[in-house]
Order: sequence, then structure tokens, then C-alpha cells
Amino acid sequence: MTSESDSLLLVDNLDGVTTLTLNNPAGRNSLSMAMLQALHDQLVGLADDAATRVVVLAASGKVFCAGHDLKEVQGQLGSTPFMLSLFELCSKVMQQIVNLPKPVIARVDGVATAAGCQLVASCDLAVAGETARFATPGVNIGLFCSTPMVALSRNVSPKHAMEMLLTGEMISAARAEQIGLVNRVVADSELDNAVAQLAGTIAGKSGHTLKIGKQAFYRQLEMPLHEAYAFTSQVMATNLEAEDAEEGICAFLAKRPAKWQDR
Repeated sequence: MTSESDSLLLVDNLDGVTTLTLNNPAGRNSLSMAMLQALHDQLVGLADDAATRVVVLAASGKVFCAGHDLKEVQGQLGSTPFMLSLFELCSKVMQQIVNLPKPVIARVDGVATAAGCQLVASCDLAVAGETARFATPGVNIGLFCSTPMVALSRNVSPKHAMEMLLTGEMISAARAEQIGLVNRVVADSELDNAVAQLAGTIAGKSGHTLKIGKQAFYRQLEMPLHEAYAFTSQVMATNLEAEDAEEGICAFLAKRPAKWQDR
């Protein structure tokens, strides 16, 4: 089933995988207020959408996302309320991705810069075409990429994050894979197949289990080691009370495919 929630954002669902496609190639798929609002609205709906097991973020054209719309920003220079609302909405969308009870995969074809790089870093997984490139170039125009820094610094080591932030230089897809910004790099011609295979593999798991695991992953990251083990021990004990855990164990021992109920 395919639909269009907004001309800026295309929505497609197939076999449990919902693809959100940034659809403003003429504007380099920038995160304007309108684009951010469209993403926000879709993510709200997807949180409880039983037909969606995995979300893919993609983009039309040769640029994945060039960050904020600088023309829009220029037109509002001096308006602190607008700037705060812009960055607050952007931050809210990034947190929606992290908090979404479904895995989110970035399909990166082309350039991802500034808040566009932040968007990639906010996703749970990322697959990039070999010609994709990444940067946090705010320093080049006198605007340090402070909000993109939050997601970036939680995905790569501090020194790699600082190098990107302080130089503003573009890095290749291969380098992005080396430092952990993306999971894998494939030939541009194989990007769709690689993303579909990864999304399909994940979509075949218990939705209930994926929700539990994703939530626990991000919560334990911020905990001291002993608290993380105490927390995840409780998570696993509770997880074992779920119908899907019982089904999965029985299916494994019986050497048959599991039939998930997502509960």
C-alpha cells in the first residue's frame, strides 16, 4: 500500500516495512519546519501502527538531507522564538526516532550534512551507498553543529566526532563505516536490495521483542555498569513472561518456525 501524507514526505508500507521518503530534492531535502512537522506527524502515527514492524528513512534525489533550510533560517535571523521552535522541533523528531518502539534504518544515498547527518546518527541502523558522504559543516559558516553533535557523539568516539565538528570536512561512506556512523556500505546499485534485506530480516522477528530490546538498549547506555546489569536482568525476566518468548523457545526446541503474536 502506498500513500502520500504530504508532498514533502512520501509514505509506503510493504510487508511490515514502512518507508518515509524525504521528497524535496530541489530543496536538497532540507529539514525545514514543514519537513520536520511532516516527519513528526508520521512518527506519532507509526508508534502504534500494527502494520509497521520496521521503519526506513530514505530520500529522493542526489542529496539525502542537507540539514536545516538555510534560506528559511536567513529569513528569520533575529527571531529567537523561531530559532528556538525550529531546533526544539528538530530535537523532538530526533528523539522520536530513538524512542519509536520499532527499529529505524537510514537508507543513505548521496550527501548527509549537518542536521541531515544528525538524522542518520539518530537512526538505529544505517546503510549507505558507496558514493554517500557525510559532514557537520556548521563551523564553516560560523554556526557550530551543536544539536547534530548530540546524536553524532552518541554514535562515534569523541575524537572522531570532534574532528568532524571542528573541521567541517566531508567524509566518505567508507570512513563513516570505519568510525561507526553507518553499519555497512554497499554499491549504489545494491542499496535498495541491501536495505530491503536488512529490514526484512528484522521485520521477521517478534514486534514485542524488538520493542523491549530497543527501549532497553538506549536506557542502559546511560547507566553505570552495575545499574545496567540490574536493569537488563529485570528486562529479561519480564521478557520471558511474554507469549512470544514462550513461543520462540518452544519453536526453537521443536526446530520449527516461530509464529509471533507480538505480545
